[in-house]
Amino acid sequence: MNKLLLASAAALALSLTTVSPALAGEAEAMKWVNDEFQPSSLSKDDQMKEMQWFINAAKPYAGMEINVLSETIPTHEYESKTLAKAFEEITGIKVNHQLLGEGEVVQAVQTQMQTNRNLYDAYINDSDLIGTHSRLQLAVNLSDWMAGEGKSVTNPGLDLDDFIGRSFTTGPDGKLYQLPDQQFANLYWFRKDWFDREDLKEKFKAKYGYELGVPINWSAYEDIAEFFSNDVKEIDGVRIYGHMDYGKRAPDLGWRMTDAWLSMAGAGSKGLPNGRPIDEWGIRMEEGSCNPQGASVVRGGGTNGPAAVYAIRKWDEWLRKYAPPGAADYDFYQSLPALSQGNVAQQVFWYTAFTASMVAPKSAGNNTVDDAGKPLWRMAPSPHGPYWEKGQKLGYQDVGSWTLFKSTPVDRRQAAWLYAQFVTSKTVDVKKSQVGLTFIRDSTVNHESFTERAPNLGGLVEFYRSPDRVQWTPTGVNVPDYPKLAQLWWQNIGDVNSGAFTPQEAMDRLAGEMDQVMGRMQRADEANNTYGGCGPRLNEPKDPADWIGKGGAKAKLANEKPQGETINYDELVKSWSQ
Repeated sequence: MNKLLLASAAALALSLTTVSPALAGEAEAMKWVNDEFQPSSLSKDDQMKEMQWFINAAKPYAGMEINVLSETIPTHEYESKTLAKAFEEITGIKVNHQLLGEGEVVQAVQTQMQTNRNLYDAYINDSDLIGTHSRLQLAVNLSDWMAGEGKSVTNPGLDLDDFIGRSFTTGPDGKLYQLPDQQFANLYWFRKDWFDREDLKEKFKAKYGYELGVPINWSAYEDIAEFFSNDVKEIDGVRIYGHMDYGKRAPDLGWRMTDAWLSMAGAGSKGLPNGRPIDEWGIRMEEGSCNPQGASVVRGGGTNGPAAVYAIRKWDEWLRKYAPPGAADYDFYQSLPALSQGNVAQQVFWYTAFTASMVAPKSAGNNTVDDAGKPLWRMAPSPHGPYWEKGQKLGYQDVGSWTLFKSTPVDRRQAAWLYAQFVTSKTVDVKKSQVGLTFIRDSTVNHESFTERAPNLGGLVEFYRSPDRVQWTPTGVNVPDYPKLAQLWWQNIGDVNSGAFTPQEAMDRLAGEMDQVMGRMQRADEANNTYGGCGPRLNEPKDPADWIGKGGAKAKLANEKPQGETINYDELVKSWSQ
């Protein structure tokens, strides 16, 4: 009898072992849905239906361990620490989500493309590489993937139309190459509490003849920087400054410039999402073509044109004259948190990815919120330079996007694709966005929880709900190979900060080096079809006079500092809602 009981118990244990993965997955999903995955744009029932799909789709890959890589920002920290754990508990697939600096991520992507070795099973790689991926065809074409090898692991509730950055990850061929995971803009940041002070408003208007407010153009930004640095000088016993930026000779100095700084000055052509024929890098590519024709003025580009040189000159000048001591030696990661010290009036170029740290409480060392934790600052549209024309892009948006490579084995690629969809799913996206504040879905931007939280986020929600949002775009398809060209920028711009070169000399050298690199791409494309026939086809050099102001770079303005213009912040936000 005891033997029979033991046999029955063993059989029962075996049956429970056989069915437990599915049951555990459902139980774990319910636990996460009821707790961590709230709020959501889906009802709990619909969240569970989506999680059930993931459980079923992941069964062939249960027990697999995959490796993915992204840069280090709060959104990806949340994915790495929290969502990867949830994904493993729900699906049985273990994810090692590694975080590195942006430069190291680009280097890893470039190494995998060059060696065809599978370093990682998926990357969150900036959409700035869309021109690279669509040409080299080393990244997986997601449109075809979802209809082919990835069909069985593509979430029917993915809802691509809900992704606000989808156009940025679409190649010239109309195919989707990357799936947005996080998105943030570089905007104007200012201390609204200081700007609202009647005594300061009166002094500013008496000196400059117009109202202290959100600057519409760079002339007003410069006036405000001068006013706070050299007229106000001190508030509540603290030495203050009218500007913040960074200048350390490092790769992030290159991003500082390629992230639309030239376009903000007005160096590019009209057109959204990127200027045609000349984009924000100064690279020329005609409408309807996929072949870049050059960066230098002599080849019809604008990298070393008057507007671009003006942009670099102003960056260097403002950094020296109006920023806190030491800012010229800051890198990207040092400059942004420095605002929380509370000694800066405004910043012309501020990434909203760091909103989360700027709404931290006073107890965490943040001096830009009041005792109740409400921000004393606001964000607003970036001011534009004197060369800017209506119809041009006005700033930059970073769209970190899931990218798969053909060098990754198909089964590992399928498992990684499941994880990519999981961390961008409607089930988790509202909560992820509440943590990282980097919106990717329309349903999330418009979720009621952000309507409630908007007053505490300094204008972030209002901006992402506004029609102006489309004027902030990532690097576009004019750039044929981002990793090869991006590394040229920081080295040349760094020589301006050090004083070794003037802005004109540095931009002349940068444009020439870009043309040299694109010339090598052209030869590789013509010989081996390396860039799918869409590599550069450089124009023959001409006298700059044949191009400047005649379809090439814009001619130098006689007056590069027109009258300053500002707008009242509250009126600006009201216009968005209308």
